[in-house]
Amino acid sequence: MSADLPPSDALNVLGGPLLACSYDPLTGWMRTGCCEADAQDIGRHHVCVKVTEAFLEFSKLRGNDLSTPRPEYRFAGLKPGDRWCLCALRWREAWEAGVAPPVVLAATHMDALEVIPFSALKRHAYEG
Repeated sequence: MSADLPPSDALNVLGGPLLACSYDPLTGWMRTGCCEADAQDIGRHHVCVKVTEAFLEFSKLRGNDLSTPRPEYRFAGLKPGDRWCLCALRWREAWEAGVAPPVVLAATHMDALEVIPFSALKRHAYEG
């Protein structure tokens, strides 16, 4: 099995195998590097994004400071350019506010489509 594949048969929004989002920083609800979650994840951390400064500021203003290190949670804080599994509803909120970060489609879980139109994700696809 490729190092980019999670230990499951999860699918991405393109219909292919869900690829890893990031191992450094280690992301995902279950901290596997992939944007998959279990039933306890009410935030639905399904969207793999490339974090931007505009998004980090937006998220902080919404009460979720992702840039400040939190060593007690083994969290170094995010910086622009990091890849991170984001809550689907937070991505949608950022999209509606015009500050949605780019999306890594191959690493974004199919379940994100329950709350985000594929056309929106595709328009914000990260090509890199």
